[in-house]
Amino acid sequence: MKKINIAIDGYSSCGKSTLAKQLAKKLHYVHVDSGAMYRAVTLYAMRNGWVEDGKLLIAELIAALDEIDISFTYNHTTSQSETYLNGELVEEEIRSMAVSKVVSPVSQIKEVRQKLIVFQQRLAKNKGVVMDGRDIGTNVLPDAELKIFMTASLEVRANRRFKELREKGVEITLSQVEANLADRDHQDTTRAENPLCKAVDAVVLDNSELTAEEQFQLVLDWVNEALLPLRR
Repeated sequence: MKKINIAIDGYSSCGKSTLAKQLAKKLHYVHVDSGAMYRAVTLYAMRNGWVEDGKLLIAELIAALDEIDISFTYNHTTSQSETYLNGELVEEEIRSMAVSKVVSPVSQIKEVRQKLIVFQQRLAKNKGVVMDGRDIGTNVLPDAELKIFMTASLEVRANRRFKELREKGVEITLSQVEANLADRDHQDTTRAENPLCKAVDAVVLDNSELTAEEQFQLVLDWVNEALLPLRR
C-alpha cells in the first residue's frame, strides 16, 4: 500500500506530538518529533555549560554540532518513540521546564536548523512519516501530501501544559507556564530562520474546544482524503 508524509506544525502545547504519535500508531507510520531533536541539542548545550544566566553561547554550540547524534527508538511497552542523545535515553529530561526556557533560542540558530533538517528529510525520503514541529510543512517537508497547522488559545494551552507539569511533580505556577508559552510563541513566529507560520496548503486544526476523540477522527478523515489519489 502506498504511503504519504504528514506534516504537523503549530504552536507550543497544542498537542502536536500526541496527535502525531496517535496517527503513526494507527497508520503504522514512523513518528519523527522534530521538537525533541531541538530539545536534545538544547540539553547538550546546557550540559556543557553553554547556557549562562539564560544566555546561549552560540559559537561554542555551533563548533560542537558534529559531536551531537540524535536517534529515536520505539518503545514497545509504551508504544512511543523515545529520544536518545549520543546513545543516552533523554526523553524525560528534554521535556523539563529548564530545557523549555532555552529551546527557542537554540532553534533559531541557522547551523542547528540546517543540521537537523537534513536528518529529518532523510528520514522522510521513503514516505510513511508523521513529523511534527514548527516549519515542517513550510520548510522541511514542503511536498508532504497532508499538512496540518495546529492552534489553540493561549489559555487552553497553558492549562494543558500546567497540568502535565504538575502531574510530573514540577513546582510551577500557571502564570509562569503562560508566560513561557507566550515568549516561545513570539520567538517562534519572529525568528529569522524559518519562522512558525501556516503553509499555504495546510488545513487549520483549532483544538481549543475539541475532545481528543473528535480531533483524531477529524484528522483521520483528512488522511483518507489525502490517500484517495493514491488508491485510484
